[in-house]
Amino acid sequence: MTLQIGFLLFPQVQQLDLTGPYDVLASLPDVKVHLIWKDLMPITASTGLMLKPTVTFDDCPALDVICVPGGSGVGPLMEDEQTLAFIKAQAANARYVTSVCTGALVLGAAGLLQGKRATTHWAYHELLAPLRAIAVKDRVVRDGNLLTGGGITAGIDFALTLAAELFDRDTAELVQLQLEYAPAPPFQAGSPETAPARVLEEARARAAASLQLRAQITERAAAKLDRQ
Repeated sequence: MTLQIGFLLFPQVQQLDLTGPYDVLASLPDVKVHLIWKDLMPITASTGLMLKPTVTFDDCPALDVICVPGGSGVGPLMEDEQTLAFIKAQAANARYVTSVCTGALVLGAAGLLQGKRATTHWAYHELLAPLRAIAVKDRVVRDGNLLTGGGITAGIDFALTLAAELFDRDTAELVQLQLEYAPAPPFQAGSPETAPARVLEEARARAAASLQLRAQITERAAAKLDRQ
């Protein structure tokens, strides 16, 4: 039976959060991958790339895997009742509920991280605990049928991990080889632990306004969880 895999698409999505794992999962045998949004109008990603949904909330089939990527548009999404309701409805029967980067905050706002181990982008990691998650600083974190990937490029690691769960290690390794996924970055600045202090300071400064705004949204989402 064909596996139904769905990625939430939304304005200002971080395209690599989506397209990295999309390439991995779409390379698996007998899968159907959907890009899901409220309508079928083209959507502009955070870096300007145009993406087109393939199915609407109303027409989306029951998913075996639902994945929520992150991006600068995550804040509004955390308070979008229509989107949160769709995610919760699909998650209720999905084999795997997943996210990449700050998409974890949307799962949290939907109440799907409570008591669960999860990760997200390092700059927003502190927002997991208010959403009742058990925050874990790791590239990929699994808790039952919940899989969360860290920041942006971790989406590929996440998708390969999921591929092995959906099929087997040999299948996942074959996809990895086909994609020639053998990271060898020219600099060791890909995490707060290895980046030069001046680079980390600048990155934190650039994320400060976004972190403050998302912290306010997270506070409201957490209060809503308390009332449920």
